[in-house]
Amino acid sequence: MSELPQRRHIAHPPPVERHNQPIVLFVTIRVAEPTFNLASAEMHGNLRQAWLLADQWRVGGYMIMPDHVHLFCAPGAMHAVNIKMWNKFWKGQFRRLMNLDRTIWQRDGWDTQMRHYDQYVEKRAYVRENPVRKGLVEKWTDWPYQGELHLIRW
Repeated sequence: MSELPQRRHIAHPPPVERHNQPIVLFVTIRVAEPTFNLASAEMHGNLRQAWLLADQWRVGGYMIMPDHVHLFCAPGAMHAVNIKMWNKFWKGQFRRLMNLDRTIWQRDGWDTQMRHYDQYVEKRAYVRENPVRKGLVEKWTDWPYQGELHLIRW
């Protein structure tokens, strides 16, 4: 039996437009070096600024963890660039804002399109509980490195 080819990189299929439903992607990006801690006021402010500069996609709710970021985004332009290019752009903006000589991020990230409202609500709840599951706070509302840049309506 022959072995199937293995994918070397994560696939980033284009979002699917559905009649009368928004396009919302759930994105997770990890740092490449586990010693680099994203959970600080400086990182938080610069990530927000980088996302605002990267206006092809609009960031809704987000959660910044010490070693990764979760965010929800929707197209900010009629023909937004693909999500992989957008991630690369905001990572570069973040690097510039932080005055870093190299990237801190893993090359790729994970993204998935939310297919219906219940999936979106379920994923938002999962993301909110992340700092609680990691033992960083007792209630998700106590975690300071989260927010919402743009209201994404379902």
